[in-house]
Amino acid sequence: MTVESRWQQELETPTEAFFVAFADRVAGPDGVRDAAREAVKTLIPRIDWEAYLPHLPHGIPGLRAVLRLQPLLEEQSFLRALATQLHMAAHEGRRSAGVHAQVLAAKGSGSWRNLEGFIQSRRPGLASAEAQGFDLPEVGDFQRLGQLTETDMANVGHKVALACDLGDLHGRLGRPKATGRRLFGLAAWLAATPEDTFWARRAAKRMADVEVAVPWTDSSLEEQALAAQVRDICDEGLVALLDRFTERLKAGQGAGDTLAALVLAASEKQLDARRDLEGKTAWTFAYLATLARTRPTDPRVWCQAAALVNLFPTDEPEERVRPAATPEPNVEALLNAILDAEPALAMGHAQGLASAGNIEPVLAALAEAASRNDPTFNHAHQVLCVAAAADLLPHLPPFAQEAMLVALAKSLANSQGSGDLGRLADRALAAREQL
Repeated sequence: MTVESRWQQELETPTEAFFVAFADRVAGPDGVRDAAREAVKTLIPRIDWEAYLPHLPHGIPGLRAVLRLQPLLEEQSFLRALATQLHMAAHEGRRSAGVHAQVLAAKGSGSWRNLEGFIQSRRPGLASAEAQGFDLPEVGDFQRLGQLTETDMANVGHKVALACDLGDLHGRLGRPKATGRRLFGLAAWLAATPEDTFWARRAAKRMADVEVAVPWTDSSLEEQALAAQVRDICDEGLVALLDRFTERLKAGQGAGDTLAALVLAASEKQLDARRDLEGKTAWTFAYLATLARTRPTDPRVWCQAAALVNLFPTDEPEERVRPAATPEPNVEALLNAILDAEPALAMGHAQGLASAGNIEPVLAALAEAASRNDPTFNHAHQVLCVAAAADLLPHLPPFAQEAMLVALAKSLANSQGSGDLGRLADRALAAREQL
């Protein structure tokens, strides 16, 4: 049996030899790219996406996050993260053999008119088949799909985030035809599932009297000037929040300051998150990163983001975990504090490093910590939120960068799971190196 066929077999029916097959597959020329391509092509039609609704399993979406973090990680850490992420995807619930065969056979004409019709009429199976009829989906096709779903917040904004992420994943894999069709079909399938435009409709009512567009401008407000906006987002009820938020957008506030306020508020919510809500709360960063990448001008989209952050609970400040005093903050101590599940100490090191301008080392430490954690334990939220932070950092002022990194250090320290799978992957990769 060839290396390729063994890897294919493990994707279809994973066994204890999964990581050995992975190590062999990624060892060859373009091995990482080809292993990921084969995983996407094999697993997307096999996973029982319908059974997870209204939620979405994160095995395939998390693959984009791991590839996004590759520049921040040493090769061993990157391969470990990739191996465990693909292991997660390979173990997600499977469709029956009959449904799997139908999905493989389904292929539409590749017409945007038909695809939009199937999305609007909520027929996900037909939308997926139609999307897989496109000869070679382009980045613009994924973007267009995202625009069709940007006011649909079903499952807290996964539709537009998935279209954005899978389009990026398609590019990172070299835009192969078969894999691109699978990715585009999945994004179209999710787009056509039941919608939720509750927040968008509430926002639209408040702007019916004026035409508003949110310009993409850099953040210019100081932290103190954004404090009132953060309090609105964190503390107000939905009605008052939308009233105040829409007034600011009507007054011309741009995306840079709006994004900074949302990230500051999301960071505060992350500090307040209970251990069982760490991952779900961290999703807000993934959604905000989608906005930073897609740059929407529709004010309803920004109002949705504010409502999403507002959705999570806020604690009293005195109940909140605070950074521990760290006279000599350093990256190694930050990583160890996260892995030892010491949130206050992790926050102290992250804050000390970030306030001194060492943003990239902090981000790299968070990425390393995420690479050692079993993604199945937390639905890949660790790699998703660290990849989101990497996407968000260039758009944020320094004080918002620091707040986000400190909050994520706390989150990762509070959500440590098993590292056993990562050690199995390391062992298989090390054995392959010795051959």
